Amino acid sequence: MNGSTLFLTADHVRERAATWIRNAPHGTRVEFREAKRSDEQNRKLWAALSDVSRQVEWYGASLSPDDWKDIFTASLRKARVVPGIDAGTVVPLGMRTSAMTKAEFSDLLELIHAFGAERGVVFGDGEG
Repeated sequence: MNGSTLFLTADHVRERAATWIRNAPHGTRVEFREAKRSDEQNRKLWAALSDVSRQVEWYGASLSPDDWKDIFTASLRKARVVPGIDAGTVVPLGMRTSAMTKAEFSDLLELIHAFGAERGVVFGDGEG
């Protein structure tokens, strides 16, 4: 059972989880987490980031979709910034989107759309 993951999608899965908990040795760690982003949310994210990347110049520079993801994630999470190891560099902390819940991911997509709307971005493919 070490490292096992269950997704509570049906009553029989809940029963299995309850059985595992009843039979687990004392000291076993059990974690409950909200569902992470869906594949559909992920597709929409990258479509929207690509649209922004193609249509918005940022302080005189064209940025990649990955760069925009960092910018939007830092904004959403109000990222802290610390000095880097090399002089003149800064590092934003807490930038990962892989562990975002579906709700956080929805907030990220809304932020991207609001930003794009302010700058006249045309989102395409119905995925943006």
